[in-house]
Amino acid sequence: MMEIEEKITADIKTAMLAKESQKLEALRAIKSTILLLKTSTEGLSESSAIKALQKMVKQREETAEIYKAQNRLDLSEPEIFQANIIKQYLPKQMDESEEKSIIQDIISRIEAKSIADLGKVMGIATKELSGKADGKIISTITKDLLS
Repeated sequence: MMEIEEKITADIKTAMLAKESQKLEALRAIKSTILLLKTSTEGLSESSAIKALQKMVKQREETAEIYKAQNRLDLSEPEIFQANIIKQYLPKQMDESEEKSIIQDIISRIEAKSIADLGKVMGIATKELSGKADGKIISTITKDLLS
């Protein structure tokens, strides 16, 4: 997991030299989050870093939506820009057909029959798709396949 920290540090230097202030702000936020994780009880691991970065993206996207609703594109656009920078450090997200295929496989493996098995399927799917798929999408696909 040290490689993400080294990559961020190198990217911060590059952004400073290129005078890319918006990008630099996003990179510094990532670096700060990584440093906080290193000193936390959870520690820095690949899964904790992915969760933290996903949370950062989600916060920025939600903030951007609020600004858009208030017709404040001047505030919305930097949030979206930062979210896109942070996404570059996350694993590639799966498309819906890949997710559906994996969830269908899980349902077959544990022989889930109905919506009553949702919890079991979700537990395994969330673990297997961690960092690669959004929880809401996993839930929606699982519910559709079980009903």
